[in-house]
Amino acid sequence: MTRLSSLLASALFLILPLSSAHAAMPEAATALFEAKTVSARNTALSTLEAAAPGDPASAYAAGAGEFFTALELLASGLHRHGFDSPRSFMLPLMRLPVPDNPNPEPLTYEQFRAILVAFRDRLEKSAATLGSVPDNADIGMVIDLTHVGIDLNEDGAIAPDESIAAIMASLSRGGGAPDGAAPALTFRFDRADGYWLQGYAEFLMAQADFWLAHDFKNTFDSSFHMLFPRAKLPLQDILVPLDGGMGGGILSSEWRLADFISLVHLVNWPVVEPERRKAARRELLEMIRLSREDWKAIRAETDNDREWLPGPQQKGENPLTGLEVGEEQVQAWLAALTMAEDLLEGRVLLPHFRITGKGINMKRFFDEPKPFDLVLSITGPGIAPYLESGKILTSDDFDQIQRQFGGGGFLTFALWFN
Repeated sequence: MTRLSSLLASALFLILPLSSAHAAMPEAATALFEAKTVSARNTALSTLEAAAPGDPASAYAAGAGEFFTALELLASGLHRHGFDSPRSFMLPLMRLPVPDNPNPEPLTYEQFRAILVAFRDRLEKSAATLGSVPDNADIGMVIDLTHVGIDLNEDGAIAPDESIAAIMASLSRGGGAPDGAAPALTFRFDRADGYWLQGYAEFLMAQADFWLAHDFKNTFDSSFHMLFPRAKLPLQDILVPLDGGMGGGILSSEWRLADFISLVHLVNWPVVEPERRKAARRELLEMIRLSREDWKAIRAETDNDREWLPGPQQKGENPLTGLEVGEEQVQAWLAALTMAEDLLEGRVLLPHFRITGKGINMKRFFDEPKPFDLVLSITGPGIAPYLESGKILTSDDFDQIQRQFGGGGFLTFALWFN
C-alpha cells in the first residue's frame, strides 16, 4: 500500500502543474472565447479588462479579445456599406470574408477613414494590453478556434461560420464568405503566442497608419465602387454594371479589372498626417522586436502541447499549416528580421531595378514623407528623393534566406511566423 500511495502521490505531483495551468485560465476568459453573442463576449471582455492590471492571465485574454474586436470593428464597418471582398494582394487590410449585405448604407470618404481609425485604435489598445503581460508570466490557455469568432454581419450573434477557424479557412481559399464547417483547430496558447499576437497588431496598425497618413479621397471617389458597389459612391451610377458587378460573368471580370487599373493609377496620395507615416515605421520595428521575443520564448519551451507556433525542439506537423519548423527556418527568419530592421533603420538601402549605384533609404521614406505615387515609385521618379549611395541589399542576400525555407516557401512561413 505504501508503494501504491507513493506512485499515486508521484502521479498527482506530475498532474498538478497541468491542472493549475488550466485552472489559471480566468472564468471570464472561457466566457470570452466561447461566447455565442456579441453581448456575452463584450461582458466577458469588460470583466477581463477590469482584472487585467493585477492578473497576467486576464490581461493576456483581454488583449486577445481586443484584437478580435478590432477585426470585428473593421468587418462590421465594411459590411454596413455593402463591402464586396476582393482577392487582391494589393488590399491586405480588406480581405476579411464579409458576408453580402442586401441593404447597404451609403459610404463617404470621411466615414471610411473613421472605420480605419477605429480599427487602428482598437489594435493599439490590444497591443498595450498584451504588452502589460510580464515576460515570465506562466500562461497556458487551451482554445478551440472553431468556438472563437467575431460578428461579421452585425446581427449580434457569433455563428460557427464566423469563427476564427472558418475565417482562416476562407482566407486560405482566396476570399469570399465562409462556406462550410471549419476544421477543428485547438491550441494551447502560451506566453510566446502573446508576443506573436502583439506583433500582428503592430503590423496591422502600420498598414492602417500608412493609409491614414495620406489623403486618398480621389482614389476613393473614383475607384472604391469596385469594393462598395451599392454604397452610393460618386461614380456608381456611371461605372457599376446594373447587376452591381455581382453576376460573376465576363462583364464582372472586365469591370473589376478596369477598376483595379484605375485604383492603381489613382494611388497618388498627398501627405496629410505625416506623424502617422512615421508611426508606421516605428510599428514595423516594434513588430520585429516582438518577433525576436517570440522566438526567444519559443526556444526556451520544454513542452510540446498543441503549439500554435512550434520551435525546432517541438516535433510534429502543425495542424494549421501542415509544416514542421526546423532550426534552419528559425535562423533564416531571424536573418530576415535583421534584414528588415536594417532597411527600416536606413543601415541598408533597398535596390530599385532600374537604378544602379544607389538605393532607397526606407527610414527617410517614412520619416521624411512626401506624396506617395505607386506607379511612379515602381517606375522610379517617385522614389528619387530617397535615393542614396551606400550598402544596397542584393538579390543574393534574399535568395539565400528563401532557400533556407525549403518547399514551404518564404511567404508561407513569414505569414505564420510574423
